[in-house]
This record gives sequence, C-alpha cells and structure tokens, in this order.
Amino acid sequence: MALLALAVVCAGAILGVAALRRDARQESPSAAAAARVTPLTVSRTAEPVQWPRWGLTHTQYTPGDDERVAGPAVRALAAQPLVQNQHVMGFGADNPEPRPGVFDFASLDARVKLMADTGGAPVLTLCCAPDWMKGGRPGKTDWSLIETAPRQEHFDDFARLAAAVARRYPHVRRFIVWNEFKGMWDDRHGEWNAVAYTELYNRVYDALKAVDPGIQVGGPYIPVDTYVSGSPSPSEVSGPWGSVDGRVVEAVDYWLRHKKGADFVVVDGAAASHDGSLKPDEFGALGKFGAVTRWLRQRSGLPVWWAEFYPLPCSSIDPGGSCPALQWTGERRVAVTAAALMELAAGGAETALYWDTYAPRDKREGCPLCLVSSDDGAPTATLRLLQDFAHWFPAGTPLVPVTVSSPVVRALAQEHRIVAVNTTGDVQAVSVDGGGVTLQPYEVRWMDPAGGR
Repeated sequence: MALLALAVVCAGAILGVAALRRDARQESPSAAAAARVTPLTVSRTAEPVQWPRWGLTHTQYTPGDDERVAGPAVRALAAQPLVQNQHVMGFGADNPEPRPGVFDFASLDARVKLMADTGGAPVLTLCCAPDWMKGGRPGKTDWSLIETAPRQEHFDDFARLAAAVARRYPHVRRFIVWNEFKGMWDDRHGEWNAVAYTELYNRVYDALKAVDPGIQVGGPYIPVDTYVSGSPSPSEVSGPWGSVDGRVVEAVDYWLRHKKGADFVVVDGAAASHDGSLKPDEFGALGKFGAVTRWLRQRSGLPVWWAEFYPLPCSSIDPGGSCPALQWTGERRVAVTAAALMELAAGGAETALYWDTYAPRDKREGCPLCLVSSDDGAPTATLRLLQDFAHWFPAGTPLVPVTVSSPVVRALAQEHRIVAVNTTGDVQAVSVDGGGVTLQPYEVRWMDPAGGR
C-alpha cells in the first residue's frame, strides 16, 4: 500500500509539472506580448472596391526612404493604386522580434504607412524569422542567415509573431506565409521539404484565423523552376517554354492535400528556364505564366497569386550589369513585360507582384528595371504600364475576344479597352478588332474598341 501511495503521489507530481510546463508555454513572454500588441493607425484603410490585381513588392530600398525623391515618388505611386507587398523581416524591414516577446515594429511601421499613404492595397509576407527562432542568440541579428528557416520547435513562436503582426496592422487583410521555401530544401533527398513547410504554414494559418477569421492567408510561395532540357524531374506542366520541375509539382500537391485551409495559392517564377534560356524566344517563353496559372487554378480551385514574376531574362539588375535585358531598348523591355501581364490576365491570375521597385543610383546604377526613377522619383514606363493594367484589367475583369490580323501583334481586350503589343523590332501595320493601326517597334498601344463596345 505504501508503494502504491508513493506511486500515486509521484504520478501526481509528474502530471502537475507537466501541467505547469503547458501553462508556461501558454503564458510564454512571446505569447503574452503578442496578445498586447497595439494596433497601428494609418490613413486609407478601406478595402479597395475592386482588387487591383497588379502590384509590387517593396524590397531593400524604397523611394520613401530617400528624401531626394520621396515626394514625387509617393505621388507617382498614388496616381493609380496598386497592390503593395512588404516582408515583415528583411527586404527593408528590421528584426520585428529581436528577443522573445520584445517587438520592434518601427521600420515595418514605416513601410506599412508608405503603402497606406500611396493608396496601396496592402499585403504582408510573413518572412523571415528572428535569429533566436533559428538557433541564434536573442538580441542578435545575423543578416547572412536571413534565408534560414525557423527550427521546428519554434514554429509556434513564429505563428505567435504572425499573430502579433496581424494585431499590429488590422487593416491588412491578406498575408503570404514564408518566401520561396527558404531554408527548406532537403539535400539528403534532393527535394523540397513540403512536410516542414506545411506544418509551419498550418500553425501560422491557425494563429492568423484566431486573430480574425476574415484574414486571408495564402501559400506555399514556391519558386516554379522550369527546364528546357535535362530536367531532373520532368512534369506534366509543360510547353514550348519548357517543363516545370516535378519536385515543385509534388511540393504543391502535398501542401494542397495537407493544409488546414487557404484563401489563395502563391508561387513565383521567371520566364527564363533554369539555365537562363528563353524558349522559343522572349515572347514565347511568357506562355509559362499563363500555363502555370491555369494549372494551379485547376489543381487547387483557389485564386492564383504570383508573388514574384520575372518576364525579362534576369531577376534584378546587379552591379555587374550582367542582365541581358540591359542590352535591349527600353521599349523592348516594356513590350515583354506587357505581354507577360497579358498572359497572366488571360490565365486568370488574381494577383501579380513586380519585384524591383526602387534602388538609389549609387546602389544599382539607377536600376533601369525599377518602377521609380532614382533621379527624380518620376514613374518609369514599367510603373505606368502596371498602373494602366490596374485601371483597365483589375481582378475579375471579364475579357472579350479580340482579333488581330498578324500573329506578331498580341492583344488583350475588355469591353471598353484594348491593349496591343508589337512583339517585333519592325513597324507593323495591322488590323486590331477590325480597325487599322500602325505600331512602332515594340510599341504598347492602348485603344478603344473599333466597334465602340
């Protein structure tokens, strides 16, 4: 009897300790602090009447940080509201939780206010993770580890951070979970670790929905690599532009089967294949955007987002000037970008975000592919293009058939507007929707329907 009594007492003590540990987890400094986050007050918090569809991501540099160009740049961005995205750590934002339960939203506040001041439809990407969630020391930020994923034992901590961010910015209604599977490549098996990503996603999803069930959450934000030849894993998603890496297809399928829920599906990718080639040419390669969008819509039944899309044969301008598109005329670059937007619209994409917004002249030689000029804050031709598409082809805009007399001119139409693109370096005299038009080399032309629809 004495032994039995001792066993009962010991068992009770063990259960008591376990309960205390559970309570300690529930009342951790991080959890308690996250619940007390004060909302940020910003201007222009109303949801857009119609989702703009087209937009941009703020990265390391933004015109709002440059006093020389801030005023004109803000006016340029505000001229036509776009979707605007910002990561919560990195890409221009400091560590939001340098120590457990200690939040520093100052730099993120500034970016969120910029989006509000310019009338942007705001999106936040929940990446990246504070160092202490990755095995680092609290209070220290090693930016060389920005692409390291949080450890599994800190997935709940990252979810609590996501909830804190949602409480800080209650007007932000759309969140993307993580970025490009960063830190989740399985070297041993040579594939994406979709199991780990989905576990992280599900915890973040639950945390955000607990803050507000109306928040929209999307993933998996995986890079859609394609191969023209020599693919390590060919897939059914293919065309003249190449074949989507089958390991990407498998990861997307796993996430779709095991996610708690999702309001949209997110990917990113470039028209160029894995080896940098554009097949069959720079305009033909853009077919990837439409094909992948249609495949994702059919596979998931969800709205499709491109968190990054790269129509040109480079992802950004680097100081070495190695991007082939730098050798093209500005008209050619804009024409390729316009044709990419057409593919995305025709494929039914709900959102597409342009990556390079701004860079000071001393950082990227003026960044010819950026949306805002580093000289005076003026809008570039690419920004005006995105804004024109946001005005005429926001999400859900019904498309109507349009005829063109030559295959070298592409066109997209809605009831009241047509956009046509000359895909050649020669003058083209063609019939668009029954009306004659002469397009200069690589010209992008907006026009009324000939029949006055």
